Amino acid sequence: MMGILFVLLLFCPVAAPDCKTQPQPVSAAVTHSLKVFFTGLSGDQTWPEFVGVLMIDDVEVMYCDSTIRRAELKQDWMRFLLMSDPMSWYTEECLDGHSSFNTTIKTLMQSFSQTGGVHVYQRMFGCEWDDETGEVRGFDQFGYDGEDFIIFDVRTGTWIAPVPQAVMTKQKWENDRAGLNQTKNYLLQLCPERLKKHVNFGRSSLMRTGRIT
Repeated sequence: MMGILFVLLLFCPVAAPDCKTQPQPVSAAVTHSLKVFFTGLSGDQTWPEFVGVLMIDDVEVMYCDSTIRRAELKQDWMRFLLMSDPMSWYTEECLDGHSSFNTTIKTLMQSFSQTGGVHVYQRMFGCEWDDETGEVRGFDQFGYDGEDFIIFDVRTGTWIAPVPQAVMTKQKWENDRAGLNQTKNYLLQLCPERLKKHVNFGRSSLMRTGRIT
């Protein structure tokens, strides 16, 4: 799964508007989603070192990378939302993600006893919201070199380590009770609130406005 995310992140956000992953409008879904994709790439100068993408109902609405160092709109209707949701918030999220990448990639390389080469770090986090039942589901998962590295189980409030190299990270993060509560609160409270705001603006605007080119 993380390998597929890597393709999505590195190619579709910077591809032509007719990228085949461009999905249906926000208003078409009953279960809505907010997904943030972070991809960090070390040892390769062909692509930006860090890329961030925000998607609502699988529609790309915001893009940033370590080269432009700011968030860029990908949907016209987002302009209406930004009247009450400052653009600076999105740029800060991108810069924070890039900052943490520099530390994370070094830690991961040490965990896998690597000293060089091209390596890929990925993170996907966000939430889903059923606008009929009100049910909310949060998710936060990390990948490294195309494989799952560590995944947050929102139901139990614990981290799952699919590979031995992630066990130390799991123990460290689970010992941080404040961090666990913060992650769970974001996924189940703050994220759904932000998702609903995006859906409310997109529902009325997406059908009559186009993608920014």
